[in-house]
Amino acid sequence: MAESSRLGQAIQSAANKLRDVTETSKLDAQTLMAHVLGRNRSWLLAHPEFPLDESAKQAFDHAVERVQQGEALPYVLGERWFYGRLFSVEPVVLIPRPETELLIEAALEYLRAYPDRRRAVDVGTGSGCIAVTLCAEMSELRMIASDRSLDVVEIARANAEAHNVVDRIDLLVGDLLEALVGEFDLICANLPYIPSARLDSLDVAKREPRTALEGGADGLKIIACLLLEAQNLLAPGGRMVLEIDETHGERVKDLAESVHPGWKTEVRKDLAGLDRILIVDRNS
Repeated sequence: MAESSRLGQAIQSAANKLRDVTETSKLDAQTLMAHVLGRNRSWLLAHPEFPLDESAKQAFDHAVERVQQGEALPYVLGERWFYGRLFSVEPVVLIPRPETELLIEAALEYLRAYPDRRRAVDVGTGSGCIAVTLCAEMSELRMIASDRSLDVVEIARANAEAHNVVDRIDLLVGDLLEALVGEFDLICANLPYIPSARLDSLDVAKREPRTALEGGADGLKIIACLLLEAQNLLAPGGRMVLEIDETHGERVKDLAESVHPGWKTEVRKDLAGLDRILIVDRNS
């Protein structure tokens, strides 16, 4: 059997091809192979001489080529881990990131402190990772999850079904809070927040949907709209949790305070010490 048809050599060859594309070329090659074979990385490392059949080799080579051409690894895999759960992702949705788990923690903090408050909404749901995670963590929670695109909403629905919470999430097509009525105890959102000019220089703009990233000239256009719309929809004693750009901490806090004078605002940092989450608590 040709050496290139052995698992270890195939991985090393792929890693060499990916060196100019990713800083984690060996890990990415292993991740792709594990996905193709349905094995974990520990098994791969223990079986470098495992013979690859032609179908597995072709599938692996095709996946490597997609990454070489600039496609984000999670889109090639079709999945991404978030808060301990696996979510389906496609190029029309933003890839879930560890930073967004801070939003989950801030939301769960509120829900655990107020067990009688269970009216919640996830705005711009994307893959549905926020709404699905919160419902999976809080068995009595019911949420509305909205997005502007029907295709995106269907991906969120598939993830809700996969994690057995679809019966507790109402999925809607709509812009921000426009289709909603009543009051909500919790409003969550990871909206586009990268300033247009800066986005042009970022690699992420070439790999992920620009509509899920671009926040206008100053990056605050969409967040500002949500803050205004939330004025009549966040219940007294309710909480709003928004992911923000690392450069926006003070500006978005000032914006929230100007829109909602008297409400408590807080900016929390991520593990890198960067501003990442805006929390707005409405007084009772």
